[in-house]
Amino acid sequence: MKKIALIAAVALALPALAQNAADSAAKPPLKERAKSTAKNVTQKVVPKRVIKKVEETKPISEETDVVLTPEDLAVAQRVLTGTIKCELGASVKIDASEKKQGFFIVTHGTTRYFMHPVNSRTGAIRLEDPRAEAMWLQLGNKSMLMSQKQGLRLADECQATEQALMAEDMKKNPPKSLFEGADAPKR
Repeated sequence: MKKIALIAAVALALPALAQNAADSAAKPPLKERAKSTAKNVTQKVVPKRVIKKVEETKPISEETDVVLTPEDLAVAQRVLTGTIKCELGASVKIDASEKKQGFFIVTHGTTRYFMHPVNSRTGAIRLEDPRAEAMWLQLGNKSMLMSQKQGLRLADECQATEQALMAEDMKKNPPKSLFEGADAPKR
């Protein structure tokens, strides 16, 4: 009876022993496992804010394969430059590029964009940075900086001196509604 119990115990224990042997063969020794986990712990992860600061201080590349047409160069002459005040105390600085005619460096906070004019059917002045997916839209009475990547406005209600004068004039003499129709020609 004792022999049968001993044989049954060994028979039940054999699969568990075989499994342990297979597991230990697949795993590296304990010292190597400790080294591999130590390697994982010592790898540094650079925070996004640090990466962003490095990118912001790095000069932007003015190399582009965009070729401007004569119409684009005509639009570039109408772009308002300088520091333009926006709502909520923000501002946008626009400077003409010294290296490429018709291109502009647009700075918002610490982010810089290298933009070029794009012809618009509406008559609005539009600058785009295809790399950063950003757009500067200049209307008669205001301008705005938009991020196409994020889908939001970065700066709104920006007004240069000329735009502020036009906005005041629009308040005094509001434009006609589209539903009112055109004026009759003057004789």
